[in-house]
Amino acid sequence: MTAPSADRRSPPAGSTPKASFLPNELDTTVFDEAFLRQLDRLKVLMKQPVRGGLKGGRRSVKRGQSVEFADYRDYTMGDDLRQLDWNVYARLEKLFVKLFVEEEDVTVTFLVDASPSMAFGRPEKLLFAKRAAAALGYIGLASEDRIVVASMAGRVARRQVALRGSGRVFRLLATLSGIHPAEGPTDLAAVARHAAAGVAGRGVVVLLSDLLDPAADRVIRELAATGSELIVLHLLSPDELDPPFEGDLRLVDAETGDGLDVTVDLATIDAYKARLATWQEGFADLCAKRRASYVALSTDVPLADLIFAELRRRRVLG
Repeated sequence: MTAPSADRRSPPAGSTPKASFLPNELDTTVFDEAFLRQLDRLKVLMKQPVRGGLKGGRRSVKRGQSVEFADYRDYTMGDDLRQLDWNVYARLEKLFVKLFVEEEDVTVTFLVDASPSMAFGRPEKLLFAKRAAAALGYIGLASEDRIVVASMAGRVARRQVALRGSGRVFRLLATLSGIHPAEGPTDLAAVARHAAAGVAGRGVVVLLSDLLDPAADRVIRELAATGSELIVLHLLSPDELDPPFEGDLRLVDAETGDGLDVTVDLATIDAYKARLATWQEGFADLCAKRRASYVALSTDVPLADLIFAELRRRRVLG
């Protein structure tokens, strides 16, 4: 698919890191204290437990050492005698070992597509991606997960320093605000391979992209192969989902500058929408086979609706 070119504007000199996240006429969501308190109640859901090197704030379905009791199991030779419950033994004359909730250390990596096509739309797809990553990143910080942000442009993923703790939210916003659309072509498959090499251990990888790349299916396979749980947020603008164009037009590729002359009528729009639906269904099927979550989104969806309705309905958040 080819995205029409879009103007790329740099932020004014001296602008604050939070400027990109202020409300606009399309989405009034503000990253204020009230909104952050709502986010505090959510977590990024994981289908499988992970093993981390540090203790985190995420409960696991497996059992370990902590202060919160979870269950009992029968004693077996070699178990830690300090975990025996002698009160139960006094009543039942049988040895039981106490089990406790294990807390996991989880890294959530946000891969933000910064290719030129992400500058298209109203609001720009990249702005929507950054706002979504900010909200999801704050949820991770509040859960004591480790948060990593990487921008995808050219042939590399520019990875930032890992953040942890809700007190780092302003650093997160500043990092995301510093991501701007790239100049020139982006090899999304090469970038994904570079990003996958930097994912250590199991965790969560969130890809925010319009997937306007011939090798987009390879991108999903590369990231799913890391062993982390993959969440694909497929972002398209309203004009890409329902083109308002008609007549004789020249579409220009935002990355290569190549043009395509087309005549747009109702039949053309219907054929485009049918191919678009097939294209999205292909990604959905691929993600299902790779045990990844796929969420197709229009960038005119209010951020609050995305977080509190759509992603909770899809069991990405809970």
